Parts: sequence; C-alpha cells; structure tokens
Amino acid sequence: MLLDDIKPLTRAPLVDPFGRDISYLRISVTDRCDFRCVYCMSEDMTFLPKRDLLTLEEIDRVATAFVARGTRKLRLTGGEPLVRRDVMSLFRSLSRHITSGALDELTLTTNGSLLDRYASELAGYGVRRINVSLDTLDPDKFRKITRWGDLDKVLGGIEAARKAGIRVKINAVALKGVNEDEIEDLMVWAHGLGMDLTLIEVMPMGEIEPGRIDQFLPLSIVRARLMDKYSLVDDPYRTGGPARYVRVKETGGLVGFITPMTHNFCESCNRVRLTCTGTLYMCLGQEDAADLRAAIRASSDDALLHRAMEEAISRKPKGHDFVIDRRRSRPAVGRHMSVTGG
Repeated sequence: MLLDDIKPLTRAPLVDPFGRDISYLRISVTDRCDFRCVYCMSEDMTFLPKRDLLTLEEIDRVATAFVARGTRKLRLTGGEPLVRRDVMSLFRSLSRHITSGALDELTLTTNGSLLDRYASELAGYGVRRINVSLDTLDPDKFRKITRWGDLDKVLGGIEAARKAGIRVKINAVALKGVNEDEIEDLMVWAHGLGMDLTLIEVMPMGEIEPGRIDQFLPLSIVRARLMDKYSLVDDPYRTGGPARYVRVKETGGLVGFITPMTHNFCESCNRVRLTCTGTLYMCLGQEDAADLRAAIRASSDDALLHRAMEEAISRKPKGHDFVIDRRRSRPAVGRHMSVTGG
C-alpha cells in the first residue's frame, strides 16, 4: 500500500475562514470496539457494514493528501483502532511521512486492551506517544463503565507500551456519581508512573441508555476539589489538541482539562476528523460534513480529493454548539463518538 513519498507542503496549506491552519487530522479507522463504554455506546450497537468502510489504502491516500497540505499530526482513533484487521500495515505505511520529515507525529488513542500485542510494533513505526482511555482503577467499576472490559489487560497493555519506549497519557471522562471520588487517586497513580492525565467532560453525542444530565460533571468542580489539596500551576504545554494543562507541584505531573461543555475551546481549533467511511467532519459538535470517499473513488488522480478538501475547510465553523438539553434529554449530535472518532 506504499504510495509515492511526498515533500512537506507540496500544495498550499489548508486554512479555514478564520485563519486557522489545519495541521491536525484525526482518523477513525473503525466504528467497532471491544468495549461498550456507557458514555460512548449503546450496549447493543449496530455497526457499519464493512463494505461502507474506506480501505486502509484509501485512508492512507487521504492522510497523505492532508500531509501534503500542511497537516503535521495524524491520530488514529476508532471505535478501538487496534481491532481493525491489518491496521498495523497502515501504521507502517504512514510512518514514511515521519521518516521524510513531512509529519511531526503519528499517534493513536486506544482503550489499551490490545496494546500488549502491538506496543513494540507501534514503537517501530515511529509512534512515540499514545493516549489510553481509562476512567477508573477499580476492576468492578471498570467492568460497569466499559461493560465488557478487563482492567488487568489494559494495565498490562500500558506497561507494554511504556517498556517499548512509548510515552503514555491517560484520558479519563469525568462521570458524576461514578468516578468523581477517585480522580485524585487516578492522578496520583498516573503521575507516579510518569504519565500525564487528561480529564474530559462527557459530550452529548449519540443516543445511549444513561441520561447525559445524570453523567455530566463540570470540570470546574473537579479542578476546585483538586485545588483544596494540591497546588495547580497553569502550564503552557500543548499537544495540538484542546486540553489546557496545569502542573501539580506535589506530584510533578500534568493534568489536562478538556471542557467542551463549560468552556468553549474552539478559538484555536486546528483539527478535522475523518470517519472510517470517508466522511470529513470539520467540527466535532456540528453535523456539517464532506464526502471524501466519493472524491477518491471517482478518480485515481488526487485533484478531485484536494478540491473536496478545500471546499470542506472553507465551511469549517468558528465553534461547536454542544449543549445538554435538559428539557428533552437529546444529544447535541445524533452520531456516536465511536463513529466520528475520539
């Protein structure tokens, strides 16, 4: 699936109507997952037919086109990206852009269940940093949150990644009445192993069984609770994503806050998201999208693809409209997070 190597910025960079360079592409390689986290999926999910998915070669083609237009960071997501068959061949192919210098970072977000199997291979393909989604260190609570997950497998995967030389960051969704009483413990554990922690507010995406209002915990409350015991100092560290970080003096580690509900972080958004069907979402919290699958399947030449990308970025909005509807308890957008990519 190797394509011709490219040089950085062989075409004009993609810039949205608000002057923001599009330098970060998140790619959902599958909507499938081996977990059913209560804030992400319904227990009885209906997944996309495999015939609707982009092939790995097509994903590579789109990613390469974005790299040619100034994208410096690629993140593979899902669902759970490591459940997609032969996904390592995609990492292997995309790693050529790391080698050429066209790409700064190739990374992924994972639930960690398959890291033990793939960590060494990922490191070999230039993956230096990953995000692992982990909301609790309590095995019983972990099973309740993920419905199907095994905490020991995830912890083993994290250890395998660390041994392979991959820097791990823990992502945790703050859930009211579920894990809010152990966020401090999660932070101390992560920092003790040299891992940073990012906390995320639950987002109103897709119909799920629990109510969003029941799950939602403002991170302003979490931060205030931590400040009762710890010294939090604002830190300029950035990863290209929406998190804003503080350094905890007592532990030496970083805690990031992603606050789509209580503080709109859109003013510096440099990201777009490609789904596994080739749909490009210019904003996580909006329904407007562009069909890149049609463009790449209409021609072996990339001219149509680049025109479709340009037209899509010209419609990128200034910000999202996330809101938890307390009157009707409906999601802000109908698609599940696993479809768009975490």
